[in-house]
Amino acid sequence: MSLALSAVLLAPLPATATGAETPLTAEEFEAQVTGKTITYASGGMVYGAEEYQPGRRVRWSFAGGECQEGIWYPEDRFICFVYRENPVPQCWTFFREGDGLRALFNDTPGDTELTEVHRTDRPLVCAGPDVGV
Repeated sequence: MSLALSAVLLAPLPATATGAETPLTAEEFEAQVTGKTITYASGGMVYGAEEYQPGRRVRWSFAGGECQEGIWYPEDRFICFVYRENPVPQCWTFFREGDGLRALFNDTPGDTELTEVHRTDRPLVCAGPDVGV
């Protein structure tokens, strides 16, 4: 990734009023993400990217990591993810922020918070041993 593109992708999105935000419902989240690959950052650094496929299937990769296949499902106000490699649910609260999304892990201030920095219709490019011919 070029330095100029990195700077654009990692530029913070406009802040919203914390506490006055309404989490996305499962239906709103699904409408926002299905068919998209979204790159997220935490603390100004790329954290990872997730490809949201039809049927609530996902493919996740930490920055520079191998892809993990999984699913997402709603649970209360959370959107929870379970991956083949890690069956423990990872639950997030998603919010609209500017033109993108913001996610808060376990809905706990001080825990991991991710901000959308890039969105594309292209599939997630996966690194790892099961890629290629």
